[in-house]
Amino acid sequence: MAESFGVDAERYDRTRPPYPDALVERILTLSPGAEFLDVGCGTGTVARQFQAAGRTVLGVEPDARMAEFARRTGVEVEVARFEDWDPAGRSFDAVVAGTAWHWVDPVAGAAKAARVLRPGGRLAVFGHAFQLPEEVAGALAAVYRRVAPDSPFGAAPGTNILDGYQGMYAGFAATIGGVDGFGEPEQWRFDWERSYTRDEWLDQMPTQGGLTRLPPDGLAEVLTAVGTAIDAMGGAFTMPYATVAATAVRTGGGPGEAAIRG
Repeated sequence: MAESFGVDAERYDRTRPPYPDALVERILTLSPGAEFLDVGCGTGTVARQFQAAGRTVLGVEPDARMAEFARRTGVEVEVARFEDWDPAGRSFDAVVAGTAWHWVDPVAGAAKAARVLRPGGRLAVFGHAFQLPEEVAGALAAVYRRVAPDSPFGAAPGTNILDGYQGMYAGFAATIGGVDGFGEPEQWRFDWERSYTRDEWLDQMPTQGGLTRLPPDGLAEVLTAVGTAIDAMGGAFTMPYATVAATAVRTGGGPGEAAIRG
């Protein structure tokens, strides 16, 4: 699934929201220099946000289609899984990953980040979570049970996804804290909202991981069901989002000295 998002990279880039200014500013303020590495850079959303603030950003992305789109927007990208990527002696002031760290082996990824960070550099992994309105979530789960009965997305709604993401990033923080070379990890959370019309939300849905691999007729059925639910709400809704981060500072000696604790 990690390499399915490049099917429609232009749609992905157009419809996925950027990261909160407050998150970007905090990373900028707490990073010691201007050279950033963006892990799983996708179409370059995160990289462009940091470039706009005057930073130099190198992306690493496993999907060549996403990487090519990012290059067309002015982002330098090397195609590789982060775990396999060769830094070729390069080091960085910050390693960031936006909605990508769950595709990286968390232990190997944290150890590699420690190896390429300069002392005082920061690892910051973060991602968006959103909470669909109950009416939309219910319609989505019901149609998933019809078109993809084995999918976990067909489970009845009811859990708080925002809090679930908080728990996932707590796990990332704990893993980072188990790697030599990092100080005590922190968790950050930024809550915000975004309003969508029916057409705006349906335009984004094909970029979501549970839908990127559905056949066209299954995707059409999902979009019809969700569109009908949004129409019943008046044709628009406001989505609560949380952007959650796990972050730590590279301590000790220079790059290349990190190891997994224990």
